[in-house]
Amino acid sequence: MLLLQILVDGFAISSLYALGAIGFTLIFGVSGILNLAHGGVMLVAALIGWMLAGEAGLGTYLGTLLGVVAGLVTAFVTYLMVVRPIQRSAAIPREEKEIFVLTGTLLWGIMIQQGMAWLFTDNPVTMRPLISGVATVGSVRVPFNEIMIAVVCWAVIGLLWLFVNRTRAGKALLAASMNPRGLTLLGFELSRIYLLAWTLYGVLAGIAGVLLASFLGVSTNNAGQLTASAFSIVVLGGLGSVSGSLMAAYVVGYLETVTAYLVAPTLRPLPALLLLVLVVYVRPQGFLGRR
Repeated sequence: MLLLQILVDGFAISSLYALGAIGFTLIFGVSGILNLAHGGVMLVAALIGWMLAGEAGLGTYLGTLLGVVAGLVTAFVTYLMVVRPIQRSAAIPREEKEIFVLTGTLLWGIMIQQGMAWLFTDNPVTMRPLISGVATVGSVRVPFNEIMIAVVCWAVIGLLWLFVNRTRAGKALLAASMNPRGLTLLGFELSRIYLLAWTLYGVLAGIAGVLLASFLGVSTNNAGQLTASAFSIVVLGGLGSVSGSLMAAYVVGYLETVTAYLVAPTLRPLPALLLLVLVVYVRPQGFLGRR
């Protein structure tokens, strides 16, 4: 019974991790940026959705939708006010811009965390379930909300795959991750490609944030952990590899679930971090990475 519970809960949390990590991977693959404000973006979506759905009385679905919009807006602000000014600055040497972007997004993420704690609360909060009821899987009772979260995550991932592989804009994104210079020679503006990538990222992070609030709950103290989890997944899977991130998300998700059930919930991030150290030492490019 415990094994089945771990399998079911691990699948749901791993699906959430996969959704959040794909956005993280997308940004790095297209523009070479590791956004260390990732947890902050998810946190804004979760807390705004929670507040509007409950405190403001807008209802779960409208609150969830507006939470995703809040995550999208936060992603735009991160790009337009933090990342792009550093990239375009003539005062920063080109070879140092990457570390400046890392530092800038890290500080911005801390500002988001502290700002949301001041505006709302630093106590854990949970959004109302998107759907009520309980299903029985074998001998385990599973909330319908948990099942729906996994389904929504994979539906969004599937839509992203269709967009990238079946539309002209999506193929331009894919080309930008392989040869941005060649893409400009074909008449595409990289600035628009980057803005599209951040738009997709904001939607993915926003959805992951509100679903996380509905599933496990969030607090402002989770921002750093969310960023660390996404970073671990992306590095484990291989920087820029979407399929690698999917694989790593399930490895991390199940490791955390097993630790939470069999050891202690407070230690759930520890095994994934230890695995990250081992993989970086043995295979620095990750599971499916090339660099």
